[in-house]
Amino acid sequence: TVNHHLMALSEQLGIPLVATNDCHYTYEEDAEAHDLLLCIQTGKKVSDEDRMRYEGGQYFVKSEDQMRALFPYAQQALDNTQMIADRCHVEIEIGGSKLPSYDVPEGYNSWTYLNKLCDDGFKERYPDDDGTLRDRLNFELNIIKNMGYVDYFLIVWDYINFCRENDIAVGPGRGSAAGSIVSYCIHITNIDPIKYDLFFERFLNPERVSMPDIDVDFEYERRQEVIDYVTRKYGPDRVMQIITFGSLLAKGVVRDVARVMDLPYSYGDQISKMIPGDPKITLNDALIKSPDLRKIYDEDETAHKLIDMCKKLEGLPRHTSIHAAGVVICNQPAENLIPLGRSAEGGTTTQFPWGTTEKLGLLKMDFLGLRTLTVIKDAVRFANNSIGAGPGDPNFIDIDLIDYNDPKVLSYIGTGQCDGIFQLESAGMKSFMKELKPQSLEDIIAGVALYRPGPMDFIPKYIEGKKNAGSIHYATPMLEPILKTTYGCIVYQEQVMQIFQQLAGFTLGRADMVRRAMSKKHRDELEREESNFIYGNPEQNIPGCVSKGISPEVAKEIFDSMMSFAAYAFNKAHAACYAVVSLQTAWLKYYYPAEFMAALMTSVIDNSGKVSEYIMSCRSMGITLLPPDINEGFEGFSVADTQDGKKAIRYALTAIKGVGGPIISGIVREREIRGRFKDLNDFLTRMEGSDCDVNKRAIENFIKAGAFDCFGHTRKQMITVYGQIMDQLHTSGKNAMAGQMTLFDIAGEDQKKQYEIPMPNVGEFERELLLEFEKDVLGIYASGHPLEEYINMWKKKITNVSTDFQVEMSKDSTDDDKHEPTTNDVPKVRDEARATVGGIITAKTIKYTKTQQVMAFVTLEDLVGSMEVIVFPKNYETYSQILNEDAKVFIEGRVSVEEGKSAKLIAGKVMTFEEVPKTVWIQFENKEAYEAGASRLDELIAESDGRDEVKIYLKETKQVKALGRSQSVCADKRTLSALCEAFGKENVQLT
Repeated sequence: TVNHHLMALSEQLGIPLVATNDCHYTYEEDAEAHDLLLCIQTGKKVSDEDRMRYEGGQYFVKSEDQMRALFPYAQQALDNTQMIADRCHVEIEIGGSKLPSYDVPEGYNSWTYLNKLCDDGFKERYPDDDGTLRDRLNFELNIIKNMGYVDYFLIVWDYINFCRENDIAVGPGRGSAAGSIVSYCIHITNIDPIKYDLFFERFLNPERVSMPDIDVDFEYERRQEVIDYVTRKYGPDRVMQIITFGSLLAKGVVRDVARVMDLPYSYGDQISKMIPGDPKITLNDALIKSPDLRKIYDEDETAHKLIDMCKKLEGLPRHTSIHAAGVVICNQPAENLIPLGRSAEGGTTTQFPWGTTEKLGLLKMDFLGLRTLTVIKDAVRFANNSIGAGPGDPNFIDIDLIDYNDPKVLSYIGTGQCDGIFQLESAGMKSFMKELKPQSLEDIIAGVALYRPGPMDFIPKYIEGKKNAGSIHYATPMLEPILKTTYGCIVYQEQVMQIFQQLAGFTLGRADMVRRAMSKKHRDELEREESNFIYGNPEQNIPGCVSKGISPEVAKEIFDSMMSFAAYAFNKAHAACYAVVSLQTAWLKYYYPAEFMAALMTSVIDNSGKVSEYIMSCRSMGITLLPPDINEGFEGFSVADTQDGKKAIRYALTAIKGVGGPIISGIVREREIRGRFKDLNDFLTRMEGSDCDVNKRAIENFIKAGAFDCFGHTRKQMITVYGQIMDQLHTSGKNAMAGQMTLFDIAGEDQKKQYEIPMPNVGEFERELLLEFEKDVLGIYASGHPLEEYINMWKKKITNVSTDFQVEMSKDSTDDDKHEPTTNDVPKVRDEARATVGGIITAKTIKYTKTQQVMAFVTLEDLVGSMEVIVFPKNYETYSQILNEDAKVFIEGRVSVEEGKSAKLIAGKVMTFEEVPKTVWIQFENKEAYEAGASRLDELIAESDGRDEVKIYLKETKQVKALGRSQSVCADKRTLSALCEAFGKENVQLT
């Protein structure tokens, strides 16, 4: 009916018709796969009735014959479709360079201005040069000029200079750009490439034209200011953020499709786990490599259909987002060069991802946010405040001028106490550092490079070489100067390049191209280059190893060893930059621990799990954590002095729920102008007239968090009356607004006191309730924890904490593979690993399987956070009696990791805290003190009947005495309380 009227309308108005088909998939047989994709995107299941769907299966790309058969009465409309298609023509220029120009000061052009900046910087960086380094600088400048990248360097210099002028922290460098002396001289990087044997050719290769890639780390909180600056400078129509696509990969697509097909979770999980762990693997490859997957595919009809559907969807974009770091700067309006789109936040983005923008010759910059830079900046500020040093003071701390080979700091790293130390705080890296015992920055650089899949296999050889010089073997003495700093191991890409250059006479540019071919396993090219490496090539001016007196056999051995490592060899320039940041954080943590930890916790203030972890670290370091205090606290965690002259950390006021930065800023401003708050009434009176809205919810949360404890009232008293006080003040304020006068307004100070609402005599809340309040408003237990009496036993029994299972949205947009946006951290736990966790059950959800069996999803909370545990029917039947809310349990099981999601634990065995054999340790100063307290101890032991062991520890002589089975106790709350009361809480421990 509609088509009939359209044809009439076309004839009536003289406007030609066009016939098209609504296309949502390519082939007719894709209809079912498209329906599954719709379900994935809309969070529905195929079985759901009320969901989006495309009925009829006609949404594929039809051929011309099919279209002409559908519209026999409108052939002219189809001719018009072809006519439009014939008019469509576009040629996209691939390659070339579309760099914007940098607006230089009057009297300069781009080339002379870059030379001026380099000259100025060179005098500062290398005042004692004998001419050698000046030659290298000129060599680099000429390469930059000949490749057409002068404006590129000026653009990068400009926005880094903007940061330095506006106190925005910038990283010391990142990636291969740190190999450039030009970058170092104009302060794009802060790593001396000469000192660390870094090569310009690894960054810009004169023998292979490619866009330079200078990625820069900025402090996360102010990264956007840099992007805004660049946008203002070059124009909002020329600066665009880059789109990125999240794809349906093999493991993830199996889980997604199984879910929408309404298959059991365990079924999809089982098949997904049969796929090898390589993130780049396809389902077709997995069917070849995994016998289990092939078997279930061949024998199970459901699995066969599931995998076939998944193969149709694999690789498709699942969602789009903004690249975590990538920004394009165009030399003309971006719409002339690249298709544009609108992000979910409303900003303009490219429609092409980073790889395509680069192929088009557009200038792509990575503006990376690095949380650690904010931590360093804040910690230095705290430290300078602590020592009372300002700029110009000889004691003033400039973090760029510290000793990077400080033996005390390196020794501290070697203890493995690396919580919060950049790149070194994972459990594996801590263990590596304890084994490595670093003695120089070079050791840290090697550690950063080695601790990743592939190179990790060389760690034992590296450590053996470090500990035992006799174990180091060089195939030829010419390798020693190249590999000496890494104890005979090839660790860096730069070392591969040096070997080609110094043993076979390759240019560094050609050496870098062969290194790239090795990493990508380009066989034909490598066969040619192997011959050139061993025997040389006079036509290409390559001497070869044989010409240097190295036998063909040894040369081949060296080439083969490079081949085996080149795929994993790491960019030393990148490792050196990050090792510098590692040392800066370690230096601050060692010399200014409270200042560093306060800055560190402020940086993760919105992640209660990480805050809890770092609070535990503070306690192990002997740093006291003070509760939030309205008269002492600030927006972030701050450093405070204790009565014994030590440094403590004051809890951040903005960590309290419902209290934003503007409220705290207003409170701090009021406190600075008119002095400390005297009591609750004084606080409420002063803030009632302020310009920041402190509502009842905020006041209640302040009380629950303990921020008003400084007023000397109990939290229960303040909770009882704060509402009345606020109502009275509000009424008084309304009268004042209306011009009415109240008795309260004309009364003197003594009379006003009579009208103040007194604090009722209601005592205090129970300790458990106080802790719950703290947990509710702070996200953690601040003044204690329901598990604190079990902490030593808990540590002894578990293998992992809850935060090991978490995937948090990362604040950092920095990643070692800089071409992939960092959207998620990876859980510390590994898929299929065995793990034991312990804590309190805070929630339990019962589910029924298709066969009506009972299973449960349990939320377990430990000292640092919470996690989900899945209990399948068989185990739920066994342990249902103890899987109750508020139960304290240890759960042992199997880890299940899904891509992009927090890991879960599949429960295997459950045990209550009471069932775990425990040891009660009681400390006495010396033997005399023990003998004096022995009779009281015997009484308490007699009152407690159980199977938990009691051990005595004499502090003075470090002696241990285990009491026999006849003196075992039940280490419950009652017994522990009695022992603490008798001998002091600090002298009783449970393990």
